[in-house]
Amino acid sequence: MASGCCPPSGPKAPVARPATQAGGRYRGAVIDIPGGTALVGTDTPEIPIDGEGPLRRVRLKPFRMAASTVTNADFADFIAATGHVTEAERFGWSFVFWMQVPAAQWWHRVEGATWAAPNGPGSEADCDPDHPVVQISWNDARAYAAWVGGRLPSEAEWEQAARGGLGDVRFPWGMAEPDDTKTLPCNIWQGRFPEVNTGADGYITTAPARSFRPNGYGLFNMAGNVWEWTGEPYRLRSMRREARAQMAARKGYKILKGGSFLCHRSYCYRYRIAARIGNSPDSTTTHQGFRVVFDD
Repeated sequence: MASGCCPPSGPKAPVARPATQAGGRYRGAVIDIPGGTALVGTDTPEIPIDGEGPLRRVRLKPFRMAASTVTNADFADFIAATGHVTEAERFGWSFVFWMQVPAAQWWHRVEGATWAAPNGPGSEADCDPDHPVVQISWNDARAYAAWVGGRLPSEAEWEQAARGGLGDVRFPWGMAEPDDTKTLPCNIWQGRFPEVNTGADGYITTAPARSFRPNGYGLFNMAGNVWEWTGEPYRLRSMRREARAQMAARKGYKILKGGSFLCHRSYCYRYRIAARIGNSPDSTTTHQGFRVVFDD
């Protein structure tokens, strides 16, 4: 199991999944993202073992991306229309960070934690309609995307969108480094991780999906707030022994991008565009969400 701001890893026991359904409509704003040559990764990786480098150029077709992550209100529409039962609900438990449910370990298994009660029974009030839906597995995210006629983005599409037309930059707004006091462009941790979060950016956990200044394409929270599932398998290009061992341990994992409200430079410097992690497709936590892309 991973610690800190990274999602806990490891597949759960197999469960039956409902069939994918279509026929819904995404009600949020959708942004046109230009195609062409997209930059992916970086030549100055901060966490090389994650496979952040090297900088690559990938040809993409134009696509459209939701301006924000899917919200609790969006996901409630999906549940009401389809009767979809999320994987956290079928398993009967999910992971919650210790500051949300005090425990000895950083990540705590909480019975009854689901998208509608993200910190467990009695936390239904934490399911704010305009905040990102969380406790969502990759399989749940893909089911929602199919329902609205979309899909999850590739890593290249996600980075093309996150860069907002700025090119080889570190963050969606450029190169300015967030800090704990004055430069607060996104929802990440401020203070001493993991003991003290000052909430200087205004939030201790999730922020509304449409908050902070959008990037150059008009996309909100492409750094921080919640990790975002992509549709792409987690792979490392390195042939080093350490990388091979990591790939063997994470077979079948999917890529997440963007970091979360638990990221801090002192521990988990993964709110950069090139940063990436992998997690099992049935994993669910209080800081994993997703957004949808459309091909037409």
